[in-house]
Amino acid sequence: MAMGNDLPLLYSFRRCPYAMRARMALAAAEIELRLREIVLRDKPTDMLELSPKGTVPVLQLTNGDVLDESREVMEWALAQADPHGWLAHKDDALVDLYDGDFKHHLDRYKYDTRYEGADALQHRAACHEILKAIEPRLAADPHGWLAGDKPGFTDVAILPFVRQFRIADPHWFDAQMALPHVQSWLMRFLDWPVFTRIMGKYTLWLDGKQEHEFPPLV
Repeated sequence: MAMGNDLPLLYSFRRCPYAMRARMALAAAEIELRLREIVLRDKPTDMLELSPKGTVPVLQLTNGDVLDESREVMEWALAQADPHGWLAHKDDALVDLYDGDFKHHLDRYKYDTRYEGADALQHRAACHEILKAIEPRLAADPHGWLAGDKPGFTDVAILPFVRQFRIADPHWFDAQMALPHVQSWLMRFLDWPVFTRIMGKYTLWLDGKQEHEFPPLV
């Protein structure tokens, strides 16, 4: 569906954890925009002209400004509207840990053949230790979210990467006795309406076709 240019434009890839957290913030804020679903192996020229680094998300605002970092997109969206109070539950240091060390080890666990000398099991163990460190924090709150009784910015920013970690070997992840509250936290997230809302499948943006309305109807 072709739409007018009076809405922001988002380039996204459904399975990318960075794009997921950006879409969740945009949906929570009810930011109306045009969405172009891409595949990273065949990046559209018009996206690369906006952001040569070639990663998603890429959000072009109506004034022409471009945001191409997922946390930047999240913060912009929630600055427009934060009906669920996500910004009140924002732990930058913890998000930095998952964007940094956890993602480093996650990549080398999932894609060890891409990294010379990477030992997948060692990197899996490193991710496991990082997750064990937040187990007591989740256990201490009866609601089971880092933000307390409902998800906040930190939950939304981290959980797409925990999801990706589990996908690498679900049977192993689900069998980890040291992570019962992390496991419950992730399962709660996977059933959370904000997450399921943004995980619909879209046809690809090809040859100037198949632009979609976002956020989707509930």
